[in-house]
Amino acid sequence: MPNFLLVYRSQPYTAADVSPAQMEESMKRWTAWITEGFTNGWMVDPGDALLPDGRKVDVNRAVTDGPFVEAKEVVGGYSVVTAPTYEQAVEYAKKCPHIDDGGHIEVRQTAGLGPPKG
Repeated sequence: MPNFLLVYRSQPYTAADVSPAQMEESMKRWTAWITEGFTNGWMVDPGDALLPDGRKVDVNRAVTDGPFVEAKEVVGGYSVVTAPTYEQAVEYAKKCPHIDDGGHIEVRQTAGLGPPKG
């Protein structure tokens, strides 16, 4: 069965934009969604959130420090799910709490070229 990468995108924000109560509620929803995925066998890797800083390496091997202030949106994290079809992977993404938090999710099928996991 193919794997799909869920890429979590949102508008740039800082931790100060989210109250502790909002963060706690969001984490509860994420934990429930990830637990459902593992329980039902479609979650391959819950992935991780990404920190806001980064580096960009261009074609000349020049390195630029981030964060990238010109970005209109940021990639905040990722997960990997398994599904028989794109449509099913999208259904898993639709239930993800990231959407409730105002973000959107890019769903991409992996090519399957990497070594088997596990």
